[in-house]
Amino acid sequence: MSDPYGDIDFDEITENTGLAPDEIKCLKVCFDLFDTKKVEFLSADDLGEIMRAMGFRPTEEELKELLLEIDEDGSGEIEFGEFCQLCATFLVEDPDMETMKRELKDAFRIYDKEGLGYITTETLRGLIGELLAPLTEEELEGILEELDEDGSGSMDFDEFCEMMMTKQE
Repeated sequence: MSDPYGDIDFDEITENTGLAPDEIKCLKVCFDLFDTKKVEFLSADDLGEIMRAMGFRPTEEELKELLLEIDEDGSGEIEFGEFCQLCATFLVEDPDMETMKRELKDAFRIYDKEGLGYITTETLRGLIGELLAPLTEEELEGILEELDEDGSGSMDFDEFCEMMMTKQE
């Protein structure tokens, strides 16, 4: 079995797209699935279908623009490198964990006014009271108890992240 990734120039693709090698390998698997004729390129006509199959939802307008941008030689054929660039534009739009953590850290700092590394339950009480108003005193206490899992009377950054990243039902 030959190396399915043998002819990929990872460095060049990473430089052009910012994609990590494991993301590139994943895209190669997708590319090969769509390249049913094994011709080493995908037809520009199939682009919309391919993108939708991968969970992206480009409009017809976006597809036209992408194609103009990606299919540099105007061949109507999308080679693997071009495919990676195409997918990267969609993959990069989702904020990664690092970005989310950074944004949460900034939000945390706003409430951790003294820079102690935690938010007191009192500060939290005010915050939740504002965000989820109107709440009864019991509801507010219930939420605070749930959030302050260790009963410390404060919330550290990790607890804060967990709270912010948990999808509300």
